[in-house]
Amino acid sequence: MRNVSLVTTFILMGLPHAPLLDSPLFGIFLVIYVLTVVGNFLILLVITVDSHLHTPMYYFLTNLSFIDMWFSTVTVPKMLMTLVSPGGKAISFHSCVAQLYSFHFLGSTECFLYTVMSYDRYLAIGYPLRYSSMMNGRMCAFLTISTWLSGSLHSAVQTTLTFHLLYCGPNQIQHYLCDAPPILKLACADTSAIEMVIFVNIGVVASACFLLIVLSYVSIVCSILKIRTSEGRHRAFQTCASHCVVVLCFFLPCVFIYLRPGSKDAVDGVVAVFYTVLTPLLNPVVYTLRNKEVKKALLNLKHKVAYS
Repeated sequence: MRNVSLVTTFILMGLPHAPLLDSPLFGIFLVIYVLTVVGNFLILLVITVDSHLHTPMYYFLTNLSFIDMWFSTVTVPKMLMTLVSPGGKAISFHSCVAQLYSFHFLGSTECFLYTVMSYDRYLAIGYPLRYSSMMNGRMCAFLTISTWLSGSLHSAVQTTLTFHLLYCGPNQIQHYLCDAPPILKLACADTSAIEMVIFVNIGVVASACFLLIVLSYVSIVCSILKIRTSEGRHRAFQTCASHCVVVLCFFLPCVFIYLRPGSKDAVDGVVAVFYTVLTPLLNPVVYTLRNKEVKKALLNLKHKVAYS
C-alpha cells in the first residue's frame, strides 16, 4: 500500500453548510461533544463505584458508555477542526486509515453490543429465576470479548478493502470523516466489486444484529404479556424502552447510509451526524433520565463528594 499510493494527504470537506454557520456549528458540536464525554464518563464512574449496579445489564452499559466516549472522540474533534480553520481539513493518509479503522471498529462493536444487551433483557424477563445462573460473570465476559473481537475483525475487512487500492488523483473527501463510501470514489481503479463486498459485509452484520434484536424483543413482549399485574408489565416495558430508543437511533441512520442503492454525499454527511454525534449523547441521557437506579446512584455519589 505504501509503494503505490501517491496521495499522502486527504482533505475532509466537512458538512455542507454556509460559511456563516461555521461558528454556530462549532459551538453546538463542541457542547454536544463535552456533554457526551462527561455524561458517559459519569455513567462509568457511578456503575463502578455503586455496588448495587454490579449486574450484567450495567456491566454491558459500562462497555456501551466506554465505546460511545471513544466513538465520539474519533469523529467530532476532527469535525470541529474543519469548522475553525482551512488547515484543519487536512488529514494524512495514515491518519485517515486509523480513523476509518477506529470508526468501523467502535461502530460495529456497538452494533454487536446492542444485540447482546437485547439478549440479556430477554433472559432477565423471560427466565427471571434462572437469569443469575445463565448470565453469570463468565458468560458476561465471554459475550463482551466476543463483541470486541468481532468488531475488530469486521473493521479490519473494511479498512483493508478500502486502502489496498491506488489513490493517485483527487484527494477531497466529501465528508467530515474518513469513511469507505466517499473514499472509494477517489480511487484510481474500478471499485464496483469492492463496493459490493463492503455492502454485503455491512449488510449481513447490520441485518443479522437487527433481526436478532427484533426477535429478542418479540419474545420479551410475549413474556411481558404473560405477567399478571399491570405494574409488573409497566416495569418490564420501562426497562426495555431505553434500549429500544437508542437502538433505533443507531440502526436507522446506518441502514440509510450503507444499505441503500446510490449515495449522495451531502445527504449522507448530514444523516451520519445522528449516529456519530447524537447517539453517543443519547446513551447517558436516556439511561439516566429514565432509570431510577442510575439516578439514585448519581445522587449517592453527589452526597459522597459533598460530604468529602
